[in-house]
Amino acid sequence: MANRRDFLKLSAIGSALGLVFSNISSVSAKNIKKPQKPIVVSTWQHGLAANEAAWQVLTNNGRAIDAVETGVRIPEADPKVRTVGLGGYPDSSGKVTLDACIMDENMNCGSVAYLQNIKHPISVARKVMDDTPHVMLVGEGAQQFAKQQGFIEENLLTEESKLDWQNWLSSGQAKKLINIENHDTIGMLALDNKGNLSGACTTSGAAYKLPGRVGDSPIIGAGLYVDNEVGAATATGMGELMMKTVGCHLVVELMRQGASPQEACRQAVQRIANKLDDFEQFQVGFLALNKQGEYGAFCIQSGFNYAVRDAQGEQLIDAKNLLENKA
Repeated sequence: MANRRDFLKLSAIGSALGLVFSNISSVSAKNIKKPQKPIVVSTWQHGLAANEAAWQVLTNNGRAIDAVETGVRIPEADPKVRTVGLGGYPDSSGKVTLDACIMDENMNCGSVAYLQNIKHPISVARKVMDDTPHVMLVGEGAQQFAKQQGFIEENLLTEESKLDWQNWLSSGQAKKLINIENHDTIGMLALDNKGNLSGACTTSGAAYKLPGRVGDSPIIGAGLYVDNEVGAATATGMGELMMKTVGCHLVVELMRQGASPQEACRQAVQRIANKLDDFEQFQVGFLALNKQGEYGAFCIQSGFNYAVRDAQGEQLIDAKNLLENKA
């Protein structure tokens, strides 16, 4: 039977242990970062205007999926943005063909590829996601679906893009390999007030591509990927390289393994570069956003920037690149 002295010893030990566990809980609580939300990030300078439209949705307690669709519609409708939607550079035959995809927090996604005469492919992709059992529609089937959904057909080849195409034809560069030019896809990622992630990606593709060519932008996992437990990623640059590596899925999986968005993008770019003898000729860029609202980007060479909009305001940031550290 325990005497009074033993009882006092046990009480003291219990109090000490309680204090230790209390301190551990306190330290752990301090180390848990409060998510920065809402926040929206997107590729390139035209992402600034896109982010502002998305921000209006997010600050009214809107869903991230609605924010990204609303946001990327801005460059889709802007003829001055020559790599997205209206006024986008045509393929080698002079036709403007559009690709887009969208993905929400529940792994729902929709995509269209080789879509013609419809200004907002991202909204057609949203309709595919919401109103069909499919993920992707392409070509004439995508166009017919868009018309059935009430989208209006219009000529997307502006006089400026037509003139550039004609100059390209007459320059004798028709057989030149597509490399670092004209890959200014708009990819957007958002985290809403409920902590849910979504993403969108839309483009007119590589300028003067072969008719029928489709890049990474409408491919879930290549040009865009969202995992609501971890984070989201989108890509810009030479689409074929993202398709060969399923690049955005790779970035998200690297974040799952503990990498920051910045480090995950860097590792994905490095993996692509390691497989290319002449990687300096190409541009590949990734942009990532994790569940905590942390973001980062990385690319092969300089020139890629990305836009950020959060409660502190807007920023346009030059992404770190692989060549700046090369001797």
